[in-house]
This record gives sequence, structure tokens and C-alpha cells, in this order.
Amino acid sequence: MKKSLSGLLACAALAWSVSAGVASAAEPAPAALPGHYYLQGVMEAGSELLLKKDGTFEWMLSYGNTDEQASGEWRVSGDLVTLEAGNGGKEPQFRVFEESEMRIQKPAEAGVWVAIVGYPQVGPMPGVEVKFEAQSGKTATAVSVANGDAIVRMPASERWVRAGLRRQGSKADYQWLAVPPARAQERIAAFAVTDAKWLRGQAFQKLALRVVKGGLKVDDADNGLARGLYAKPASKQ
Repeated sequence: MKKSLSGLLACAALAWSVSAGVASAAEPAPAALPGHYYLQGVMEAGSELLLKKDGTFEWMLSYGNTDEQASGEWRVSGDLVTLEAGNGGKEPQFRVFEESEMRIQKPAEAGVWVAIVGYPQVGPMPGVEVKFEAQSGKTATAVSVANGDAIVRMPASERWVRAGLRRQGSKADYQWLAVPPARAQERIAAFAVTDAKWLRGQAFQKLALRVVKGGLKVDDADNGLARGLYAKPASKQ
């Protein structure tokens, strides 16, 4: 029996709609992904993941006495969610320590200038490139180490007037700060990063998670987190 043209078109449309429905069911809707996830199934470890609607994420992991964190941007392709750590093009901002925040007991030795970089009463910030500038225009550069100190040698005849700061390896302009006269006289000054988050390094550069039933799984069999599942709280699913 011959089928009418309209019948064939109807069958084709039905087949297309079924196949399209299957395809869309296999791929997660990006709009449904944002939210707060908690790691389940990994003993003695706690981890949270926040996927924000603006395409950025916050991640943290705690096990034993160790705390790790990462932040950056996330994207989705098919059923794979990729977290890419980074600063989103932002740079840390600095200010001079207030005298009330200083805990320095004695000046630096003659011929040595010291810049201390960190966050008051929290901790040091390594990896900051400090450019020291003298009144004569002479400059010297050093990078802050684990204790936050950046140290250069300068002739005793030179007087420190300002310091430029930026992250090591950054192409951004230096942020220049005047060195208070009392600090210049003692050849030691402290500079505070305005946001303490810059004290923490990124736990990873890139992390892939696969969308599975109930949440997200780390897409790396060698990663201990792959044994668990990042899931949203039941009340928010």
C-alpha cells in the first residue's frame, strides 16, 4: 500500500523529534549546571564546588591539616565540564602597611633594602616582583620569597623613595607606592595585598568533570577525587 506524501513527512518529523529528544537528553543543559556541589564518597576529605552563572567557579578541598583552593572559569562541552583556574585577568592590589600594623623591631642592615609583602596578621605573599627606586632614579628588582621578603642591595648613599609591585611573570604595569620617610630611613617597608585570597595558590590549572547521574565526577581515574561524586544538596536539585 502506498503512503501519502503527507504521511511520509509526518513519519520523518516524528523520527527527527525522537532522535533530537534522545540527543538532548544525552547532553546536559548548561543552564542546569550552575549551583553548589559537595563531594560525596571520599573518606576523610571534604570538598565543595560552586559553579556560578557568570561562568566562574570556586573550589575547595580539605583533608587532614591541608586546605586547597582554586578559582577561575568553567565551560561545558557535551557532557564534560572543564574548570580552568586563573585570575580572570585581574591583578592584586597593594597598599603600604600602617605603622600600627608593623611588627618590625629593627632597621635593615646598611646597604640592604627590604620589602615585606603579605596580608596583616594573616601571612606573607610570595611571588611578588618588587621594583625598588631610589631618589637618584637608580632601581633594583627582587621577588618576594616564602616569608614575603624581597631584598636588594643598594649603596648607603641612596635613599629609597618608592616601590613598584606586581605578580611575578605578570605583564601588567607596576603598582607604584611611595615609601614613608620613616621606612625609607630604616631601609625596610611592608606592603599589604588588599585581598587575602592572593595568599593562596591554585590547587590545579585544569580539572575535567563528567556529567553523570546525580552530579559530576572527576574525569581522571588517577585522581583520588574520581572515587567520589560532586552532588547538589537534594533539596536544591
